[in-house]
Amino acid sequence: MKTEKPKYKQIIDAAVITIAEKGYHQCQVSKIAKQAGVADGTIYLYFKNKEDILISVFREKLRQFVDSLDGVIKEKKTASEKLLLLIENHFRILSEDSQLAVLTQLELRQTNKELRRQINEVLKGYLLLIDQIIEEGIKGEEFDRNLDRRLMRQMIFGTIDETVTTWVMNEQKYDLIKLAPKVHDLLINGCGNRSKT
Repeated sequence: MKTEKPKYKQIIDAAVITIAEKGYHQCQVSKIAKQAGVADGTIYLYFKNKEDILISVFREKLRQFVDSLDGVIKEKKTASEKLLLLIENHFRILSEDSQLAVLTQLELRQTNKELRRQINEVLKGYLLLIDQIIEEGIKGEEFDRNLDRRLMRQMIFGTIDETVTTWVMNEQKYDLIKLAPKVHDLLINGCGNRSKT
C-alpha cells in the first residue's frame, strides 16, 4: 500500500510543478492546492501566502541539496575534487528535475526585492559550502593564497548558475552533467595558456 506524503511536502512538490508550468505571477494558490490534491484552505495551514510558498520551496530544496552534498564532500581529499563534486551534484539535481530547474533559474529572478532578499538568506548555507572549499584550497596550497575569497565565491556560484540558466533557456536540449568537468576546469585553471612553458 502506498503511503501518503505529508501535506506540507505535497504542497511543496505541487508548487514546483505549478509555478514552473504557469509562471510565478500567473500561478494561483488554488492551482497549487489542486495540484497537491488538497483544499485551498489547507494551504494556509502551512503557508502565509504565495510568496511564503515560493520561499519555502527554495528553502526545502536547497536544504536537501546542501545536506546531501555536505556528507559526500567530506569523503573527498582535495578542494579541487570537492569543487568538481559540488558542480556535478548541482547539475545532476537540476537535470533530474526540470521543473525545479525552471523555477530556480527563471521564476526566482522575477520576484520583488523583498523576496530576493529572503532567497539570498536561504542561499547562505550553499555559499558557505563554497567558502569552505575555497578555504581548504588555500590552506592546502591548491589555490593562490592571494585570492579574493569573496570574488572567487561569486565566480564559482555565478558560473554554475549561469551554466544552468543557459541550459534551461535552451530547453534542456543537451546533457548538463557532461558540462561539469569543463566548468570545473575553467574555474580551476582559468583562461591561461597552459601550452606555454
